[in-house]
Amino acid sequence: MATKKTLGEIKQSVEDHLGERVTLKTNKGRKKVKVKEGVLLETYPAVFVVRIDEGLESERKISYSYSDILTETVEVTLIDTEVRICAS
Repeated sequence: MATKKTLGEIKQSVEDHLGERVTLKTNKGRKKVKVKEGVLLETYPAVFVVRIDEGLESERKISYSYSDILTETVEVTLIDTEVRICAS
């Protein structure tokens, strides 16, 4: 079971890498997985925001909760160092 300490550690790990490029691997269920690249933009008490560059001068912002990382619905990997931000 998740504890506040676990979610707090995940939040701190995300905050430590603000501004860095990441790869997001999102599990959409029924063997559907989406992979996107973006930049960790902001953190809030319950969510963090990633700016996704879609090319052709188009960008969008997507927010994820820290519990998405904890439940492995979203996998966040730093592009430059290939370090994975995870609950363990």
